[in-house]
Amino acid sequence: MSTHSRKVAVVTGASQGIGAGLVAAYREIGYNVVATSRNISPSGDPGTLTVQGDIGDPATGRRVVDAGVERFGRIDTLVNNAGIFVGKPFTEFTKDDFTWLLAVNLHGFFHITQAVVPHMLDQGGGHIVQITASNAEHAIGVVNGTMASLTKGGLESVTKALATEYAKQGIRVNAVSPGVIRTPMHSAETHGFLGSLHPVGRIGEVSDVADAVIYLEKAPFVTGVVLPVDGGQSAGH
Repeated sequence: MSTHSRKVAVVTGASQGIGAGLVAAYREIGYNVVATSRNISPSGDPGTLTVQGDIGDPATGRRVVDAGVERFGRIDTLVNNAGIFVGKPFTEFTKDDFTWLLAVNLHGFFHITQAVVPHMLDQGGGHIVQITASNAEHAIGVVNGTMASLTKGGLESVTKALATEYAKQGIRVNAVSPGVIRTPMHSAETHGFLGSLHPVGRIGEVSDVADAVIYLEKAPFVTGVVLPVDGGQSAGH
C-alpha cells in the first residue's frame, strides 16, 4: 500500500499518556499518524511523523496539518487530545491560569480544527474527535473542576454543533469523555482516592480511551455523540 493511500490520523498531546496510546492504536489499525506535542521526540517509525509545537500557538495547528499533508498526502482523522487540568478553588485561579487553560484546551482545538476541515472537505469526508472530561457534565465538588467544566464543556457542545454543520459533507465529529485515567498526570498515591470517584471503584486505563476512539473511528453512522468512558461516573454515585 502506498504512503498516500493509507489513512492518516493527527493526534495532539501525543507524547505520553492517552495521546501516546492513541498513536499506537491508530498505527495498529494501519493508519499513518501525525503526532504532535510541545516536547515530542522524533519517531523511528516511518508511519509516524512527529511535529513539536505548542498547540496553544495559533501557528502550530496549521504547521502540523501542512506537515502531515506534505508527508502523507491526506488527513482523515483529527483527535484533539491535548488538554490540561488545574484543580483549584474557583476564586484562586489567576489570570495566567485562565490564559493557559484557554490556550491549550480551547484555542488549540480551534486553530488545528479550522486548519484540517478544508482538507477533509476536499477529500469528501473525515472524522474529528475531542477528548473531553467526565466532570465537564458531571461536576464533582471535591476535585475543584470548574475550569475543566468551562473548557471541556465547551468542546462537548461544539462537537455536536460541528457534527450537525458538516454531516451532509461527510465529516463526522464525536467526543470521548474519560473519567480519571492512569497516566503520568496522576501520581500513584492518588489512585485510590481518584478510583473511589467512579462507581466501579477504580481508575481507567489508557487502552479504555483508545478503544473508545477506535470504536468511533469504525462507526460510520455515529456522529455528534459524547461517549463517556468513566467507570459509571456520569451515571451517578
